[in-house]
Amino acid sequence: MSTGIAMPNHNRWLGEIQPLPTLIISAVALLVMGVIMISSASMDMASETVGNSYHYVIRQLLFAGLGCVTALVTVNVPVGWWERSGWLLLGIGLLVLVLVLTPLGRTVNGSTRWIPFGLFNVQVSEVAKLCLIAYLASYVVRRRDELLNTWPGFLKPLVVLGIASVLLVIQPDFGATVVLVTASAGMIFLSGVRLTRFVPLIVVLVVLGGLLVVTQPYRLKRVVSYLDPWKDQFDSGYQLTQSLIAFGRGEWGGVGLGNSIQKLFYLPEAHTDFIFAIIAEEFGLLGSLTVLGLFTLLVVSGFVIARRAEKANMPFGACFAYGITLLIGLQATINIAVSTGLLPTKGLTLPLVSYGGSSLMIMCASIGILARVEMERLDQERLAREKSGTGPRGGASYD
Repeated sequence: MSTGIAMPNHNRWLGEIQPLPTLIISAVALLVMGVIMISSASMDMASETVGNSYHYVIRQLLFAGLGCVTALVTVNVPVGWWERSGWLLLGIGLLVLVLVLTPLGRTVNGSTRWIPFGLFNVQVSEVAKLCLIAYLASYVVRRRDELLNTWPGFLKPLVVLGIASVLLVIQPDFGATVVLVTASAGMIFLSGVRLTRFVPLIVVLVVLGGLLVVTQPYRLKRVVSYLDPWKDQFDSGYQLTQSLIAFGRGEWGGVGLGNSIQKLFYLPEAHTDFIFAIIAEEFGLLGSLTVLGLFTLLVVSGFVIARRAEKANMPFGACFAYGITLLIGLQATINIAVSTGLLPTKGLTLPLVSYGGSSLMIMCASIGILARVEMERLDQERLAREKSGTGPRGGASYD
């Protein structure tokens, strides 16, 4: 698979990166930081609302354990299975998006995004995003010539994306829609599709996005408050202004772990969508930059894995890895941009850090898939050395 993007020869540092340990270390560090910050951000609220200060942190520890198990499962699933199961995964992705709109769905704060399963709820958009990225990656590989050379080949995956986007908007989950469409478009672009083909798509998306904003009063209110949150700081701009206050209080080194004031019922969703603001308040600019650095390492290692898989003639693994990395990177970027006031408020979690079982387990599964792609590439490289007589014999096969 050719991305159509030439990698400069002078970027030799990319070849020196060891993406697998970097990926795992950065992911584990974010996971541990998430548990610590949720314990800090949620204790007072949990004590007041459910009568148990440790309610959310215990559940997050449980989700983290399940997430690690999920990662171990996906790291043992051959990449070829995901490629062969494209249609099955597409069916699962669309099915859960439909089921949540039936009486099975649970409505919270005006949005129907969850299907209850006893002790926890599943946020269907998280499952759908991974399934649809897997299907689109298989489509890109199977129909590469048609995708690159014909308009019908280019439009077919967009129809699938359009159906999924409509189902997401009905929930409504505008943030997940933006992440899914952008990550999918980026993955298709990296497969070699000419940029000129995306121009009509970009125009259509901008027009549709504008219509979605102006036709829904609450979205328009968010955009207006985003432009000047202090104008109505006790109503439409309340959440953003409280987040900005948290950043201001943090200064350089923060007020210390557990000493946040904004988590004391001032900042809504302090342990979920706005946990980055609490990190900034308690650990300051240095703590915020540490989180940004860890996400940068994770995303760069994902792209390096994808690029190396591409060079090793693993087109599906490369495409899938590009898509997963874009999903993680975009969601983290949007969450942080919302917390800092760079984007209007959206309900997106910070991957591996925010409270939430569905997001955490899907992100752990995604890390496991990225690790699997790199492991299969290393195995392929080792077998090639053995055949050429330039390397030691032995070594396990991941097939």
